[in-house]
Amino acid sequence: MSEPIVLGIESTCDETAAAIVRGRELVSNVVASSMEEHARYGGVIPEIASRAHAEAFVPCVSKALTDANMTLADVDAIAVSAGPGLAGCLAVGVSGAKALAWASGKPLYGINHVIGHIAVTQLQFGAFPPDTLALIVSGGHTSLLHVADMPRHIDVVGTTLDDAAGECFDKVARLLGFPYPGGPHIDRHAQAGDPHAIRVPQGLTQGKAGAEHPYDFSFSGVKTAVARWIETEQALGHEIPVDDVCASLADSVADVLAKKAMRGCKQYGSKTLIVGGGFSANSQLRAKLLEYGEKHGVEVRIPQIKLCTDNGAMVAMLGVNLVEAGIAPSVPDFSIDSSMPLTTVSL
Repeated sequence: MSEPIVLGIESTCDETAAAIVRGRELVSNVVASSMEEHARYGGVIPEIASRAHAEAFVPCVSKALTDANMTLADVDAIAVSAGPGLAGCLAVGVSGAKALAWASGKPLYGINHVIGHIAVTQLQFGAFPPDTLALIVSGGHTSLLHVADMPRHIDVVGTTLDDAAGECFDKVARLLGFPYPGGPHIDRHAQAGDPHAIRVPQGLTQGKAGAEHPYDFSFSGVKTAVARWIETEQALGHEIPVDDVCASLADSVADVLAKKAMRGCKQYGSKTLIVGGGFSANSQLRAKLLEYGEKHGVEVRIPQIKLCTDNGAMVAMLGVNLVEAGIAPSVPDFSIDSSMPLTTVSL
């Protein structure tokens, strides 16, 4: 099979998505978001998200096939996010994908959603060079991975010990009164602020903790420090310089991510850093990673914005990798895994 055609289905959180990938070509890409329904609650409500997935599943898959001018008969395999993610949301996508696979007689792959965030970069940049390092930054994950052989062998180099970068941003955004999701608001305000106005700590970078966790991340203390600063300024009756707070936070977080990623590249002799996950849409992080990459002789591959957030293209692309590698499809009765480890590429 020269260029496998895979239908990818995504439903881990608040996006229902379906896409068709042929080899390294994105043929169609459909995303339906329920984000507006969650905004009034200040975060994703799993029950609302699950219901939205159930409503959007058939329209999304139908449109992905129509846009590609295909039917299920034209597809070589189906891939679906089986974890990590919200259990109810995963159940909707996996149940629907199993029904499609059973009805069409197509092989089905239950894949790791987070690894999909790495795989999707191939649509833009091509195959992975040997010993690639990958930085995953999203609402729930901040991890550094060594991709020895995609999709057969991936090792975890470092991971977040508490809040992920995206969680930290969302929590600070709430303190500043921004609506959910807060990340884009912090990004926009940061562009107008002074990144050195406020001293924001950098977790696990100094002293004994930094030495013990050279590649791990901790952003809980960052969130707390910014919260304390805001509380102190408010108690003194000072007006909060929102732009400066956002710029200082964004710069600090981006600096930690970039430094640790470059240190990992040096450790593994990697000349390529793949970046993926919703938080990689952040403009300060993108600029900082490209700046550090140039300084250290590392090619930084950051996908276009539409491929950073959750989408079906990343699921389909990882499915293509699994088909090409000759890896057996998932067993028909595989279960979702809401806390799937990053070393598991497919079930």
